[in-house]
Amino acid sequence: MIATIENKKIIPARLEGEFQTLLGKTFASEPDWLKKARQQAFSAFLEQGVPSRRHEEYKYTDVRKVFAGNFSCIHNEAHTFTPDLGKLSIDRDSIKLIFVNGWLYKESTLDAPLPEGVVIGSMANEGLLVRNDLLRNYLGRSLDKNNDPFVLLNTALWFDGAFIYLPAGSRPERTIEIIHICTGGTELLASPRHLIIAEEGAEARIIEHSVSAELEKKVIINSVAEVFVHENARLNYYKIQNENRNAFHLHTTSAVQKRDSHFDTNTVTLGCDWVRNNLNISLEGENCDTHLNGLFIAADNQHTDNHTRVYHGQPHCQSNQLYKGILGERSTGVFNGKIYVERDAQKTNAYQSSKNILLSDDATINTKPELEIYADDVKCSHGSSTGKIDEDALFYLRSRGLGEESARKLLLQAFAADVLDTIRIDSLKNYLEALVTQKLSF
Repeated sequence: MIATIENKKIIPARLEGEFQTLLGKTFASEPDWLKKARQQAFSAFLEQGVPSRRHEEYKYTDVRKVFAGNFSCIHNEAHTFTPDLGKLSIDRDSIKLIFVNGWLYKESTLDAPLPEGVVIGSMANEGLLVRNDLLRNYLGRSLDKNNDPFVLLNTALWFDGAFIYLPAGSRPERTIEIIHICTGGTELLASPRHLIIAEEGAEARIIEHSVSAELEKKVIINSVAEVFVHENARLNYYKIQNENRNAFHLHTTSAVQKRDSHFDTNTVTLGCDWVRNNLNISLEGENCDTHLNGLFIAADNQHTDNHTRVYHGQPHCQSNQLYKGILGERSTGVFNGKIYVERDAQKTNAYQSSKNILLSDDATINTKPELEIYADDVKCSHGSSTGKIDEDALFYLRSRGLGEESARKLLLQAFAADVLDTIRIDSLKNYLEALVTQKLSF
């Protein structure tokens, strides 16, 4: 670890004072084990500091500029903002968990009928007050080997987030939708924390949708989602990021899979000034199946960074990664994907692909696919391609009567469709297809 004397200067001095205030007030009634975990995480964060470009994991992403400013991690639970769920919700019939600046909103549809034993609520209520046993057993368990400073910061500062518990064999018919709304006129650091547990044979569809509404000042969203997929369980987990240019989003999804489980996830980034997504999947049982797909569209000076790490620890598992980017103007993108195969993980089948289109000579993409393999009976491959729109295809469409703008948009829609076609929720797929068409009007 690089010395952190310089990096500590990036951390606002008041952050330590605010954390101590939270321990004495907001977190005062929490169980001792949780307060201890918060203190340990905050101390570790201060020790590491905010990483600079000299850190290999943040080589192409300047985090320090994000944390420069007058933001506060203490913000009020009370809101005068009333969200228009007709515009913000993707699935009209979904079970909705709505968070405003990290706090559960009172109009969340938590009274929906659920299968016996299923718990869908918030970390502050259902997690801490109702199923404290599950919270203590699972919180942080997927992060034992993850010392990312922003995961540590989230562990220290989270107020609330989604708590989803699916007991063995449960299968809610309705989609679960987590809507996170950033709003307001003050700079703040929001730290949502989600915990999703699918026990043996459980199945669910989850959408996490991040949006902005009446957001006037810079907001840093530092969110973490821990996902546990037990034996024979199946989860479809989709994350949509569509905040405005005042939002800076750091998100970490850490998933653990057990034997014969299936985890399908898409990350679609269509807004924000600056985004960093970390996706860490650990395959800890045989015959696991995992699919990681991502799409981002960036313009102006937007920056989008996707980091993935798939750990194959057991034999007979399969993972597929497909990430696509469309970059215009002076935007920048990063894809760093790593497949790690342990010595005993024979018969692994792992594939990784990063494809990007640059619409401007000033747009930049940095890709770094990686394989680290210690087993000898595996099928693993990776690929990366970057280029401009196919001029021959563009000429063909124009020769068939399409205008240049229509032809370009059609080709870009087809490029994005490879990712959108992997989505298994029709309402979400339709929503994104319309939104992508709108975003492609460079």
